Amino acid sequence: MTKTRVLKVALATALLTGSLSLPTFAPALADEGMGIWDKERWQFRLRAIGILADGDGIVENTTLDTDVDNTVTPEIDVTYFFTKNVAAELIAATGEHTVEAGGSDLGDTWILPPTLTLQYHFMPDEKFSPYIGAGVNYSYFYSEDPAAPNTDLEVDGGFGAAVQAGFDYWINDHWGVNVDVKYVDLEVDVHVNNSALNARDVDLNPWIVGAGVSYRF
Repeated sequence: MTKTRVLKVALATALLTGSLSLPTFAPALADEGMGIWDKERWQFRLRAIGILADGDGIVENTTLDTDVDNTVTPEIDVTYFFTKNVAAELIAATGEHTVEAGGSDLGDTWILPPTLTLQYHFMPDEKFSPYIGAGVNYSYFYSEDPAAPNTDLEVDGGFGAAVQAGFDYWINDHWGVNVDVKYVDLEVDVHVNNSALNARDVDLNPWIVGAGVSYRF
């Protein structure tokens, strides 16, 4: 990971760490109708997301370009409101991607990319409620399945900075629809046939585009 990427991840982590201290201001929040035990502090979503990966990289000692295909998968998330405007969101999803080099199939891998973001909701009391966010992603790869004639495929996971924008449109007090877009700045390393073939610093850099339903207490 480059120094620039390390700084991005450190900044996102610092923002999130700072957000965790907000519940200590519970007496002030109670004046806003946001007491420490209020159910209104929680919101849940079920979305269908498209993980639109970049996948640009070069296989070491060759001129072969790498590529990663896109995938669509269900996703769930939970949002916790520290105040009426400030919240933290954690998403959970998993999807399968095919990795290629020079147009040849290297194999398939599953990715688990939990992403934690700190959000600002501009108009939380309105039917149309837009928000922005920034945070950190950790992507874990598992169940790698090499394509013949390859005998081994391994993708190294790692941290990446994430930004997002989206909105909820509330149909009533509890139910709404949601549209959300995230971008994750993420590099990975790919190893094939016990490192006989390496592609380092592959720019996965996925756009995560989703739509679904929201529920708040």
